Amino acid sequence: MEQLIDPILAEYAPAPGSLITILQKTQDVLGYLPENALAYISMRTGIALSKIYGVATFYTQFRLRPAGKYMLMLCKGTACHVNDASAIAEAVSERLGIADGETTPDGLFTLNIVACLGCCSLAPVMMVRGQGVEEVHGHLTRASVVKLIDGIAAAAGGDAKEVSA
Repeated sequence: MEQLIDPILAEYAPAPGSLITILQKTQDVLGYLPENALAYISMRTGIALSKIYGVATFYTQFRLRPAGKYMLMLCKGTACHVNDASAIAEAVSERLGIADGETTPDGLFTLNIVACLGCCSLAPVMMVRGQGVEEVHGHLTRASVVKLIDGIAAAAGGDAKEVSA
């Protein structure tokens, strides 16, 4: 892990105010921000571990746990809210057995409820990101989002019905 973080620290640590960039680059390399990585960054930069945790937990872009192979980003912005995004979120949670911010036990899906995806004309909408894919799926219904999840799981060699088991 240190050999992956050292080049980031060499490039960004000398610049004042670079903690967010260091955390972003570390998360890019490791996939999330494990406790030992934050401790290492603290030791190498002299920034208090409590300050690093404060930044890492304040910004929603940072993850302290590994994310699934597929990030399901479900919009709850005004247009999506009005078009029943809550029912879509409920269908996803029921199908996968996870809540916002959680990852399925098999590591295939992580659900993130986001403020807005900027695709209001497609409300309700969800972005699927992972494995080289970044797709927006709009005009979702409970049935279509379950079908989408099942399709992703099948393509990944899994079974969404078994994800929550």
